[in-house]
Amino acid sequence: MTTILRIPGLLLVLSLCVGCGLKQTVAGWMGGNTDNAEPPTPLIDIVATADITKRWSENIGKGTDELFIKLTPAVLVDQIFIADTRGDIVALYTETGKDIWRNDSELPITGGPGADENLVIVGTREGDVVSLASETGEEIWRTKVSSEILSSPREADDIVVVRTIDGKIFALDASTGKRLWIYDRTMPVLTLRGTSTPVIANDRVIVGFDGGRLTALELKTGKLIWETKVAIARGRSQLERMVDIDSQPLIFGDAIYVTAFQSNVSSLSLENGQIIWQRDISSYAELSADSTNLYVTDHGGNVWALDRFSGASIWKQEGLAHRNVTGPAILGDKIIVGDLEGYLHWLDKATGDFAARVKVGSDPILTKPMIANDTLFAYSSGGRLAAYTYVNNDATGRPNKPIVKKEPKTENTADATGDD
Repeated sequence: MTTILRIPGLLLVLSLCVGCGLKQTVAGWMGGNTDNAEPPTPLIDIVATADITKRWSENIGKGTDELFIKLTPAVLVDQIFIADTRGDIVALYTETGKDIWRNDSELPITGGPGADENLVIVGTREGDVVSLASETGEEIWRTKVSSEILSSPREADDIVVVRTIDGKIFALDASTGKRLWIYDRTMPVLTLRGTSTPVIANDRVIVGFDGGRLTALELKTGKLIWETKVAIARGRSQLERMVDIDSQPLIFGDAIYVTAFQSNVSSLSLENGQIIWQRDISSYAELSADSTNLYVTDHGGNVWALDRFSGASIWKQEGLAHRNVTGPAILGDKIIVGDLEGYLHWLDKATGDFAARVKVGSDPILTKPMIANDTLFAYSSGGRLAAYTYVNNDATGRPNKPIVKKEPKTENTADATGDD
């Protein structure tokens, strides 16, 4: 049974989750909202203050096939790893985009990849955790867990940590896939379709749960160190009271930053989970931070810069409302987000003003862009992976570029991959 719900800025699909008891999941369609109650804000003409250079662009499998899944590339120095929902797992050189290896696993991949210098790890719809050699792509081990995996597995100190959709955290031996421990939480009846990716730091596993709780576990044993409820449910209906943590917590220094849908952006102490500050901003997107600011995309598509130490507003860019904007990435003095029409929007980090715009392709960009080696990597839901760099116009002594206009729609979507 499936029911489509509409609220401003987000198209939701309500369905029974087979295999998860009576748990119901709500999937936000990040890839386009033609039936959305709030239409996407039209793109305005901008004066570009930065020149964007596309280093390379490659089609990587079939992408996510509009399955409400955010598969995020993993970048390691000179290599980038990506997977699609039909089982293709690919390693490429970050410098050129050329293949290092490909593994056509034919698995229904829904989580990952996670990667380190030895392993590339993915999760599947059937609850398989699959480990490949990062140098060759050969499968090393395969382990079954309790249910579907919708976030990237993580590895540290020879332990692989996996989050499943039914509220469990599994720790596996990185060499063999043998189960080491399980942490289990009761799930709310109604949740967003998605799970928070665990973060490993200071021998702790930091993970957010549906229901608004942030938890720190001991990496070696799974023992609970602390748990903090960062989001309080409000409203009368189950939908109104849904306060999920779906994004990956961000650790910066001795603080943790986390977002919750229909609730808060929070800063907490890594040591004891004590709340430092909170802002009433609803979000399910990943965060970014620098030495002074925290950058947030709210669930309505507005991009914020907040003071990292107090949560006070620095600026707010409202020109991308209802465009299903990704979490913000930081490259140099720019903040970059993707949207439902395949555009990357480059904002001035100091002011939030538009600095440039480029189109990756005609498919939505669902995942926060990745940054490595002074290069931005963007992955669209159609399977296109592209690498970009930039220079500021004023840094070269040239005048500002002519006005950048929104690229017209094209019937030949396969060719709609040029820069705007």
